[in-house]
Amino acid sequence: MKKRIIGIDVARALAVIGMIIVNFKVVFGGNGSNLVMSLAGAFDGKAAATFVVLAGVGLALMTNSAVRDNDRAKLRSARIRISKRALFLFVIGISYIPIWPADILHFYGVYMAIIIILLNSKQRTLLIAGTSFIMAFPILITLWNYESGWNFETLEYETFWTIKGFMSNLFFNGFHPVVPWTAFMIFGYWFGKQNLNDNAYVKRMLIISSITFVSIQILSHYSISFLSEGSQEAAKELTEILGVHPMPPLPVYMFNGVAIAFAIISACILLAKRFENNIVIDALNKTGQLALTFYVAHVIIGMGVIEAINPSQMGTYSVEFSVGYAIVFSLLCVVFAVVWRKYKKSGPLEWLIRKVTD
Repeated sequence: MKKRIIGIDVARALAVIGMIIVNFKVVFGGNGSNLVMSLAGAFDGKAAATFVVLAGVGLALMTNSAVRDNDRAKLRSARIRISKRALFLFVIGISYIPIWPADILHFYGVYMAIIIILLNSKQRTLLIAGTSFIMAFPILITLWNYESGWNFETLEYETFWTIKGFMSNLFFNGFHPVVPWTAFMIFGYWFGKQNLNDNAYVKRMLIISSITFVSIQILSHYSISFLSEGSQEAAKELTEILGVHPMPPLPVYMFNGVAIAFAIISACILLAKRFENNIVIDALNKTGQLALTFYVAHVIIGMGVIEAINPSQMGTYSVEFSVGYAIVFSLLCVVFAVVWRKYKKSGPLEWLIRKVTD
């Protein structure tokens, strides 16, 4: 049995912490110090993208031997297990949308169903499929109204519980729509098929993806600046097309998200291998192993506590409070993970999903 790659779980921990910061900022309030707003804004769209790419990596690591050996029995077993997990995550996600409309788990369920179809595809096919999902979105946005169903003032999707609204939200204009967000999982699945135990390969990926990420950031910034010719109105419109913001998820954002995810995962693999016995790496490793538990907990417990204390103030807190509370909550998650893993092999939700789907 191959040794677990610690860096994958370390990256997963960082992605979850990034998502906690982003989501607490959205729910509690994001106005205040420009410096804190900028630092917190750096995680927007990138943490969630990395989280999805990591899920793809995880699916690849789970199925690599079956795919490589073309073992039909193992492949059938893997498809059944992934199908059950996809359904489980879809149901869990849908069940708490009334308290957390920006849920990503029900989208996960559909991404995973698509991975089942691509399970033993060639690597070239995976890259083409991932790119196709990304390039399909600009076509869809010219055919349909991206703002349909949305109240962007309150970030509420008003037609969510109608059949048409639900399908539109799921596949086209939700927080993490199947087109194009499935691409993150497909690219992650491709990445997980590479030899991530080869330091030279991982270093090369770190360099290439970092250069790609920085290049996209620079090109995006200067393209908007140049084409807007000083007009703030034009800059705002161009930012939606050429910017690196997740809504709408146009190709610039998507390729930027893939690049930063590959860079973070590669860096974490290399650092974790070099400092395997470091107390911080060990703690993050254990935190990443409980990522699903902490994703759900940050909504139900993290947001729930503050809402219970003062429901009328939700959305009006300062960005300093939102980020500060996110950091405190994340540290508590790390401590919980370290203590929990002393006695249990997997987190509460991780145990449940295995119990239900294996």
